[in-house]
Amino acid sequence: MKIGMCMFLWTTRVTRDHEAILRDLKATGFDGVEIPIFEGSPDDYRRTADLLDEIGLERTAVSAMGDPTNNLIGADAATRAAGVAYMRRVIDCAAALGAKTLCGPLHSTLGHFSGTGPTAEEFARSVDVQRAIGDHAAARGVTVGLEALNRFECYLVNTMDGLSEHLAEIGHPHIRAMYDTFHANIEEADPIGAFTRNLPDIVHIHISENDRGVPGRGNIPWAETFAAIHASGYDDWLTIEAFGRALPDLAAAAKIWRDLSESPEAVYRDGYRHIRAHLDA
Repeated sequence: MKIGMCMFLWTTRVTRDHEAILRDLKATGFDGVEIPIFEGSPDDYRRTADLLDEIGLERTAVSAMGDPTNNLIGADAATRAAGVAYMRRVIDCAAALGAKTLCGPLHSTLGHFSGTGPTAEEFARSVDVQRAIGDHAAARGVTVGLEALNRFECYLVNTMDGLSEHLAEIGHPHIRAMYDTFHANIEEADPIGAFTRNLPDIVHIHISENDRGVPGRGNIPWAETFAAIHASGYDDWLTIEAFGRALPDLAAAAKIWRDLSESPEAVYRDGYRHIRAHLDA
């Protein structure tokens, strides 16, 4: 099992300006970090890879799509094509970074709603674009872990069962699923069952408290969650995803209106100890 820390707590663009934070994450015990990919070119992420290699941190990648003109399930073919082009660039950057897994709500536009639930036509469009994205990801050695988000952030897939059903329609080995404890806490009647039922599709796990603050201080059923992970045989990343108010745009997107911890250090140091204690137990 590997323990990671998502860099969303500080930035959406990791550079050498974050070297001190990255070195402290390594000193804390983290195996790697999750690098946001939004702007930039593959060359930029090769430089980030060099920095991470110097420090001795492995890496995964995360992204999202917030622009409706890139909507992968939109009715307009040009809009869907723009979304596929966006995803190809992100995948190229992830490959340059050396990340084998790219995760996030990469199935539809974050925070963009039609006013109704998903339609059969939207699911059909999604199947087509995800197969094209999967082919590009396979060529770059990257696996995409799609994320089921709560109903207040997206409408295409809100539950793990719904996501796995859609993945079966897509049928591509490089388009898989991730499990996020925060979203499962909102949408799943049985968060543990949602994980175990859909385990064959899951390639990545976000450890996120119910308030998106310090893992272990809220009401996520952690003992049961870690017991299920252990029993499942899953042996990949457990990555802390938490948010703060340092970045106004990101805080607004994540609906963070108050401080969720006394400091970023509390999030990653206490969060790491929380995960380590459960793994050791």
